[in-house]
Amino acid sequence: MKPLTLADLAAILREVAGEDETTPLEGDFADVPFSDLGYDSIAVLEMAARLSRDYGVHLSDDDVLGPATPRQVLELAGSETEPAP
Repeated sequence: MKPLTLADLAAILREVAGEDETTPLEGDFADVPFSDLGYDSIAVLEMAARLSRDYGVHLSDDDVLGPATPRQVLELAGSETEPAP
């Protein structure tokens, strides 16, 4: 499986939320909780399901809900946080 990057995670978030791919997740959003980024629990759980299916990254509901951030997800996935485009 390919490594998961912040850009990959941003693309998945856009897809699960039904947003246009040009919708920016701007700046350094790696430490911003998903809820503050505007993603509800359904979108975050769908993101986790996509990570499992596409990257082999298995996260529990507790890992991704609550105050979880993109950086925490990447760390749990064993990936480095790289800047999003």
